[in-house]
Amino acid sequence: MQSEITLEKVKSALRQVKFLHSKDNVIDDGDVSGIVLKDGHVSFSIEIDPKLAKNSEQLRKKAENAIIMLPGVLSATAIMTAHKNFSSTQQKNTFPTEKTQNKLLKPAKYIIAIASGKGGVGKSTTAINLALALKQKGINVGILDADIYGPSLPRLIGSTKKPDYENKKILPLDAWGLQVMSIGFMIEPESPMIWRGPMVMGAIEQMLRDVLWKNLEVLVIDLPPGTGDAQLSLSQRVALSGAVIVSTPQDLALIDARKGLNMFRKVNVPILGIIENMSYFICSDCNSRHNIFSTGGARKEADRLNIPFLGEIPLEMSIRQTSDTGAPIVATDPENQHSKIYIKIAELIWESLANKKIENASIIID
Repeated sequence: MQSEITLEKVKSALRQVKFLHSKDNVIDDGDVSGIVLKDGHVSFSIEIDPKLAKNSEQLRKKAENAIIMLPGVLSATAIMTAHKNFSSTQQKNTFPTEKTQNKLLKPAKYIIAIASGKGGVGKSTTAINLALALKQKGINVGILDADIYGPSLPRLIGSTKKPDYENKKILPLDAWGLQVMSIGFMIEPESPMIWRGPMVMGAIEQMLRDVLWKNLEVLVIDLPPGTGDAQLSLSQRVALSGAVIVSTPQDLALIDARKGLNMFRKVNVPILGIIENMSYFICSDCNSRHNIFSTGGARKEADRLNIPFLGEIPLEMSIRQTSDTGAPIVATDPENQHSKIYIKIAELIWESLANKKIENASIIID
């Protein structure tokens, strides 16, 4: 009979873990939080002083080894986080520069961020269909759901299967030939993620670093909406090849889209283009076009900012239905006229990457 893994057993094991020369262990010192126990898999966060960051890998291994020794434990994942307030002067010297570029996380030749200034614009649906469209070109593609608080990928691919492990690495799931990963595969669908900013970035880094991505040419990262810590930290820690901004046509959405554009420009990440989602609606009864959220706003914004306009995606019931049922339209009906829009946009993105030979974006804060 398999031994039951309990919270107290996990805490007891972690009480054997402490930094070299430290008096208190990580539990009694209050450094451990977010402990999750699920089907033999244990995950938790350890917050450390940034000054001790160079020893964090050693501590992470100690903590994971302490848990893996417990009867019934199949895997242990420790997420290391650090938090410190910096002045604006200090920040200029702490962001990665050309000198430290090789330290950026780079699990694929090209890494594309799909971003939006606000939620509700269809960013995740766009991300999965673009990833599938790139896959249709024979490209080895992965997609990472970086929205820790509201992961959408499990619903979009119709699976909540727990990932397997190989040599202490997390194996991405397969969906229509894509390598896919999301925090949503590791937690219960209705479990709230009550994590602070540093813990969120630690989880995203771990999914980039400790997932066994295999020979990826392109990794599509579905960012959370907005321009907060997660977006900025990802721009600083990952070798982004470029960003795609998704917006709806109305002025309110475009105001937020500009914030996203300006954030990526601030950290010197190339803007691959802007997509106008829910651009128009074709009535099935009268076959006439209706501009429910206005139209053309994203194209005008792209022209104003001198960035590529990648295309218009309609407000279409079949796109919504296929997404809700875990069968994205590009995967299940690639000859559909709406699938061909995603495929055309993916071709433009791929041409942009190939022609500009974008592989790494240097991070510069003025």
